Amino acid sequence: MAVKKKFPYRAAVVDCKGNCEEGKTCKYGCIGCGKCVEACKMGAISIGENGVAVVDEAACIACKKCVKECPQQIIHIHECANYIVVKCSNKDKGKAAKEACANSCIGCGICEKTCTAEAVKVVDNCAVIDEAVCLSCGMCAVKCPRHAITDLRGILTD
Repeated sequence: MAVKKKFPYRAAVVDCKGNCEEGKTCKYGCIGCGKCVEACKMGAISIGENGVAVVDEAACIACKKCVKECPQQIIHIHECANYIVVKCSNKDKGKAAKEACANSCIGCGICEKTCTAEAVKVVDNCAVIDEAVCLSCGMCAVKCPRHAITDLRGILTD
């Protein structure tokens, strides 16, 4: 179903990759409950093969129903033109975050130091991108040692 969108285009994004270590789960990540899937009347959200909600940006109309339904509060609406996003919501410090997930943000600050636009800040041990300031250059994603910052297009990161 084609959806006519107004510029600037917005869509939901899930702040979790779901790469938890075998037998462990991140208490901050997606639990794969499917509440967001049920809430989405456009069919833009599904549960991916790794058990984490995945958003089809083309089908999403940014109605925020999934945001309201997510018990983990890890879905937010982002500007589609900004394809660099943090796919982690872990608030634990370095070692604990590393133990829970292969792609968790450890709050090292490399992204913050790399960002020439000063759009990335580490808040509560997790990177946060200010989309109003972000240039989408992707340097933070390239430099992130844990791959917690991702290029949604899959060009700069996988």
